[in-house]
Amino acid sequence: MFPFVFKVNKFRRVHRICVQGTDIPEPVSTFEQLQQEYKVHPKVIQHMQEAGFQTPTPIQMQAIPVMLHNREILACAPTGSGKTLAFCIPLLTHLRQPMNKGFRALILSPTRELASQTHRELVKLSEGIGFRIHKINKAVEAAKKFGPKTSKKFDILVTTPNRLVYLLNQDPPALDLSSVEWLVVDESDKLFEDGKMGFRDQLATIFLACTSHTVRRAMFSATFANDVEQWCKLNLDNVISVTIGTRNSAVDTVEQELLFVGNETGKLLAMRDLVKKGFSPPVLVFVQTIDRAKELFHELIYEGINVEVIHAERTQQQRDNVVRSFRIGKIWVLISTALMARGIDFKGVNMVINYDFPTSAIEYIHRIGRTGRAGHRGKSITFFTEDDKPLLRSIANVIKQAGCPVPDYMMQMDKLQCKEKKRMIKNPIKRADIKTTPKYFMEKAERKKKMIEKSKKKQRAPSRAAVPTDSSKTFPTAS
Repeated sequence: MFPFVFKVNKFRRVHRICVQGTDIPEPVSTFEQLQQEYKVHPKVIQHMQEAGFQTPTPIQMQAIPVMLHNREILACAPTGSGKTLAFCIPLLTHLRQPMNKGFRALILSPTRELASQTHRELVKLSEGIGFRIHKINKAVEAAKKFGPKTSKKFDILVTTPNRLVYLLNQDPPALDLSSVEWLVVDESDKLFEDGKMGFRDQLATIFLACTSHTVRRAMFSATFANDVEQWCKLNLDNVISVTIGTRNSAVDTVEQELLFVGNETGKLLAMRDLVKKGFSPPVLVFVQTIDRAKELFHELIYEGINVEVIHAERTQQQRDNVVRSFRIGKIWVLISTALMARGIDFKGVNMVINYDFPTSAIEYIHRIGRTGRAGHRGKSITFFTEDDKPLLRSIANVIKQAGCPVPDYMMQMDKLQCKEKKRMIKNPIKRADIKTTPKYFMEKAERKKKMIEKSKKKQRAPSRAAVPTDSSKTFPTAS
């Protein structure tokens, strides 16, 4: 008994797997073991290997057996470590085969982009098995589409909380979740945030709608705040906690750098200097707000690089097109708000630039996690100004823990109090506009815009002149 326990503990130490809970299932080391011991469908294993996975990643080694033992789980693993497949494999194995019972598994994601990515991964993984996997694109259309018979045609639902709550709040509800056996919350620390953009109330509505007494819940994320962990321990049934490496830490495959730029003008000078020196695309650039994303885009289009911007004000079609173009290399530099900072898996992103300083260490970890994924190397550069110094120590600490050099003075700076941190997250630093394009280019762009408008007016003018002016066809005027 003791030699066996020692062997399991040693295996977990080697793979940096930390577990908490009772009666924790043993980790697995191979996909063959999953097939033999847990009857994972051969096609699922085949699709994993075709995707380039020869052995499970650490989070998959432990999380898959936990879920296949029907245990509720709180899982924390670095970005790019294979968390999506860590919950997709046990879901497909647990459901076994398609049935006309309605949705039996529900996956929640904080953004439409992440929901689309998860849906795509599930479809690939389940190819040849026959599962019907649905993603809600537009809630209003779904409300008209779904009914008691239509819902039963699907097995798994992938969506964002707000769209699902919209359907549940219809009278009568447009969706029935009474058959859900597994509820997975991806990027769950984001979904448990308080405030205007938080999802806690929406999650409560969804939890109450999953009325089956057999429903199990799984929480996955790259970071977890203490309050999320405490909530899970209080509300989940005999939960098992699985953490890979140090919780709330950055991956060590990313070379991290902090660059002092003095002020807002210095950021654009530093950005142009990076372009001038040459860089290896694709590159993701994160900014604080939608307005700043637009402004930076208008500055960089004059640098002769393929640059695009993505934010919440663009239509879903526009966002999908931008993501697709970035994936295939048509776009070299993609400017984004925090929208893209969670979960999105871009293969081969070489660099992440934090143009605006992150408001917290957790946000920083998610941002730079878009590079250095699946064992590949990446680089991140974070600009900071005098105004950002109160937030500097927490980010510097993350960088130091990942083994990257940090100046000593940063580690000796005063720590922010918890209340102050929350205040700065809710009320980020107000920054000056990004407008340093030479006046000549601004005037040239304005002249071009006016010429286009004038040309359009001329094209419309002849069509009006061609309309017959026969008096018999004129409308009577009011007396």
